Amino acid sequence: MSGTEASQAKNLKEWESSKIKSKNQSVSDDGTQSFFWRAHTFTVLMIMIVVLVYECLVEQQIQDQSYNIKRGLIACASFFVLFGVTQTPDGPFIRPHPAFWRLILCLSVLYEIALIYILFQSVDDARQLLTHLDSSLGKPLPEKDYGGSCNIYDPDNIENPFHNFWDKMDGFVPTHFFGWWLKTLILRDYWLCNVMSIGFELLEYSLQHQLPNFSECWWDHWILDFLVCNGLGIYLGMKTCEYFEMKPYNWRGLWNIPTFKGKIKRIVTQFSPYSWVSYEWRPFSSLKRWIFMIVLIVLFFAAELATFYLKFILWIPPPHFLCLGRLIFMWLVGAVAMRESFEYLDNTLCKKMGTQTWVCIAIIMTEFLICLKFDWDTLTKPFPPEIAMCWYIFLSALVLGTIGHFLIRPYLWPQESVEVSKKKN
Repeated sequence: MSGTEASQAKNLKEWESSKIKSKNQSVSDDGTQSFFWRAHTFTVLMIMIVVLVYECLVEQQIQDQSYNIKRGLIACASFFVLFGVTQTPDGPFIRPHPAFWRLILCLSVLYEIALIYILFQSVDDARQLLTHLDSSLGKPLPEKDYGGSCNIYDPDNIENPFHNFWDKMDGFVPTHFFGWWLKTLILRDYWLCNVMSIGFELLEYSLQHQLPNFSECWWDHWILDFLVCNGLGIYLGMKTCEYFEMKPYNWRGLWNIPTFKGKIKRIVTQFSPYSWVSYEWRPFSSLKRWIFMIVLIVLFFAAELATFYLKFILWIPPPHFLCLGRLIFMWLVGAVAMRESFEYLDNTLCKKMGTQTWVCIAIIMTEFLICLKFDWDTLTKPFPPEIAMCWYIFLSALVLGTIGHFLIRPYLWPQESVEVSKKKN
């Protein structure tokens, strides 16, 4: 490790320690992190060489061009992943193992490479490309009536008068709940989570002229989604954050624990955080933090909307494993990116954007460009006049409020601004 890297690691450790101490947490480790925590670079290299030698000298060649191309691409991707897992530096997370998060970084780079390749194709070629992953893809999605009657109780239907309600109780209900629980674990702020929850429901209202599945009943938007699913998910997520924040972290090596029950418990806790840093965003304390929060929310919404637009444009049915797999993968990527972003914002010693943050932003922007290129007509459909007027008013108020709070107010009431800033800090 070079002197610069050692200095950066020391600064990071000091910043984390100060954050932990400010929350009255205690973290102790007996240092027994030997074999399990090594990168095993030489072992991995030898295994890879043995596999390549086997392919070259032992395995019988198959005269199938398509099969060989697929296998060659998988081998190239595997080499890149092995190189990244063993050679790239550790990120901010070390549980369950630093190699896991290095793997996520490598997979995110591969995903971005795949997105860039798709971006240079036509929409038909992109749809057919997905058939190599699943032959059932590449077919137009069946049309579905997303609006319909918004009456919760239908007296005309004697057998099932609440059929409108039960029709909405599909797989999206648990997805909303668990989704916001997991999102709260990476955002770690009531204010920010609720703003995003409300904002996305308003976005669905605004964009239902583009995507038919955004057309939902009012009670589906505000009762079932916002209050029940999103609200309970955010509440449970913040309670989980509070638990991790107050928990003392006393780590012992597995072989230093005498009882079998203790060893099992230690193995299970390996999948819990090593320590916990609370995110105090304080968006109104400075113009830098305010702009950062706006950019964060915009990127968050762009990633959320891409979920719906990509499956609509590329003909991927909602229950398909690619949809759920992308959501889980982007949550893992976003967890690291959010941690790096908060440190970049909050730690004055941090002068460089995190690697995972860099890749995450590239993924979000590339997904947006794919949607824009492949379905320009849908994404450029003009807003209805009343929706456009609401957005004009909101954006004007946002700009004027920002100018007034951060640029005009400090000059008119400098003493009051200083006192408010101290309280918020």
